[in-house]
Amino acid sequence: MEEKPSAEWSSGLLDCFEDTSTCCYGFWCCPCLACTVSGRFGECTCLPLCDIFSPAIMAACGIPLFVPPAVLSVRAAIRNRYGIKGSICKDIAVSCFCLWCSWCQMHRELKHRKNTPTVINVQSQTIVNMQPAPVMMAPGYPPQAGFMNQGVMASY
Repeated sequence: MEEKPSAEWSSGLLDCFEDTSTCCYGFWCCPCLACTVSGRFGECTCLPLCDIFSPAIMAACGIPLFVPPAVLSVRAAIRNRYGIKGSICKDIAVSCFCLWCSWCQMHRELKHRKNTPTVINVQSQTIVNMQPAPVMMAPGYPPQAGFMNQGVMASY
């Protein structure tokens, strides 16, 4: 099985000045940016709300939760889909310590992938639909199975 060629992220984790609209959007409304990234990637737009509510719920149950689950899962899925270099350990570190920078980087990546043309090779196939040749029946022979002998009776 062939492996996908490993690529780099289209922008660095802290490259906010490459696309200021993304980082301004993320700065003023971080949950909105996260929900937008999740939706553009094809996941539920409410998925990032897990990052907001799960630590509080888990802490109330006495279970400390340090890794935000949504940012980690979406980041790992984007890396996997596009063949981007990295590891789950790096994804965990980025998700824990640079949460909003990670969402901004993923937003820039999806914008970059959307603008990159996709080449699709289409091959046409010729389909031949062959019908059986008509069967001529000669008088005096018994009809073939499945056919009724439709003759005309004449009275003389």
